[in-house]
Amino acid sequence: MPELPEVETTRRGIEPHISGQRVCNVLVRESRLRWPVPDDLSFCLRGQRINSLTRRGKYLLFSLDKGTLLVHLGMSGNLRIMPAGTPALKHDHLDIELNNGKLLRFNDPRRFGSVLWTQEAPQEHKLLKNLGPEPLSDEFSGELLYDLSRCRSLAVKTYIMNSQVVVGVGNIYANESLFMAGIRPARAAGKISRQRYDVLVESIKTVLAAAIEQGGTTLKDFLGGDGKPGYFKQSLQVYGREGLPCAHCGRMLIDQRIAQRSTVFCKACQQ
Repeated sequence: MPELPEVETTRRGIEPHISGQRVCNVLVRESRLRWPVPDDLSFCLRGQRINSLTRRGKYLLFSLDKGTLLVHLGMSGNLRIMPAGTPALKHDHLDIELNNGKLLRFNDPRRFGSVLWTQEAPQEHKLLKNLGPEPLSDEFSGELLYDLSRCRSLAVKTYIMNSQVVVGVGNIYANESLFMAGIRPARAAGKISRQRYDVLVESIKTVLAAAIEQGGTTLKDFLGGDGKPGYFKQSLQVYGREGLPCAHCGRMLIDQRIAQRSTVFCKACQQ
């Protein structure tokens, strides 16, 4: 599933090709995504200029003259830039044709992604307005995590994956950040000190920034906006390495299910 670094990598890959371009046409081949693609999407977008492309959590926000296109990649979606007229393949559900002779193509084998249009302020959209801070922003801090965690007994891994606490810390990067911070994933969020949350926040920022720099993590479905895979998988310390030795101490890494998600950690290095 594309996580925040993969979405940010996609944004950076396609933004130079679409910024300032006008929409010539929209072709919807399959509207049955997580939520139905609006029937009038082509009418809404045609002739408008794409002014910018930003990201909020795992949502891509295309700012046009008269509204915002919200795109979520779901479990297996990707956005690709290609020449206009490129034949569509299976699962190529939507094309946005641009006046520079290129098109933006949305592909999603599992159809859990979404393409939505809004004319309200995007931060007030029901899918965005309750999201927590961006993890690479100054707003995200150890003080924030500490204050929100008091009296909470849920596992710290589950806590930092809650998008109302902080956006974009998915399963892969939660595993990696907790390992870097030396915190056991099942530890109760409310039992962790302010000082350890300071360390965890810095670990989250470091891991996510490194993943973005390396183009995300290719596990199965993800391709960046340029069609190239990410390479952060080569840097993973724990995720997907259960049964292998810890890179720090040599002890065998353990896999535990927390909230139905695979959670790999080191009993010696994480307390």
